[in-house]
Amino acid sequence: MKEVIGKTYSIAHENPAVKGCTVSKQVLNTPSLGIYYFSLAEATDISAESYEYHKLLLIADGTAEVYTNDNRSWTLVSGQAIITPLDVPVGIKTKSGTIYTELSFGKETVMNNIIKLGEVFTLKELLPVQQDKIVNMDIAHNDKMKFVLMSFSAGTGLAEHAAPGDALIFALEGEGIIGYEGKEHKIKAGENFRFAKNGRHSVTAVSDFKMALLLTLE
Repeated sequence: MKEVIGKTYSIAHENPAVKGCTVSKQVLNTPSLGIYYFSLAEATDISAESYEYHKLLLIADGTAEVYTNDNRSWTLVSGQAIITPLDVPVGIKTKSGTIYTELSFGKETVMNNIIKLGEVFTLKELLPVQQDKIVNMDIAHNDKMKFVLMSFSAGTGLAEHAAPGDALIFALEGEGIIGYEGKEHKIKAGENFRFAKNGRHSVTAVSDFKMALLLTLE
């Protein structure tokens, strides 16, 4: 995975748009999972194309219009996402500019039936915060990856442990502290953090805190 390990950062800030251009960055590309960042300057677009696998588009900044060749379209803003339908040409365009993450899931991926293809949703609104509890929801998984939502009531957290693969955190709401290899890193909504396979890490919620965790098992 092509991201700095053990550092809080922002996908939106680290991938600014270039005037008049579309820019893409490949973070990971395997048969089971692809991770890409896209930066679209104002009045740019990516033409509609069809794929045999699902893509999750998660807007980090700006506004985007996702559209199909059969005249369907959806407007997404920061924090919103959509899973594209199969075998239908899908494109994305923007008037004002947008930065987003694209997750390409392998054919064998199982998705939570709470997610409907071709419907806009907001990740942080999919699960509640429960007092003194941690709530998990699997969004998608296959043998080589897992995409999970987690909510933490203020003061709760995960004790230090190691994961069996690289992981990427998307902070969705509130503020937390990521402990990683003996150092603490504050993280808040809109920021990201990567830890490596077998890296010792912990999570503590400063306030009610929600995040998405993308775990790779390649």
